[in-house]
Amino acid sequence: MEKKRIGIIICDRYHTCAGGKCFRSFRNREGAFDRYRDEDAEIAGFTTCGGCPGGNVEYTPEEMIKNGVSVIHLATGLVVGYPPCPRLDYFTRFIPEKYGIEVVVGTHPIPQKYYTTHMNLGTWKGEAMQRFIKPTLADEKMRLAYD
Repeated sequence: MEKKRIGIIICDRYHTCAGGKCFRSFRNREGAFDRYRDEDAEIAGFTTCGGCPGGNVEYTPEEMIKNGVSVIHLATGLVVGYPPCPRLDYFTRFIPEKYGIEVVVGTHPIPQKYYTTHMNLGTWKGEAMQRFIKPTLADEKMRLAYD
């Protein structure tokens, strides 16, 4: 079995993030990384979107692919930020169209504090947002573990 190599693109608002929740969830195969529980996988790329409007998204996938990445995860921060990334839907269409690579929205489980606020605000009511949060929604116990 060939090793799955994963790239992660985070929101530039969190450019100082050390990736702790993403790496922990990958190691434990939680959140959107649950899909790799039975696979040999590694994180082979980690960068920001470059800030609005997401300039790095234009060329970063190409570099990641040259380094063996076969799937790109758009980090949970793009979904839970205040407000969520307004270009998320575009990125999920652009990257596969331009680079022919799979894109997954989410990395670590959504922390409960973000879940509560967004539910109260009604942020995630649309069909697209429901699709985007699904891989990282988890249950309350898991969400609390990522607070």
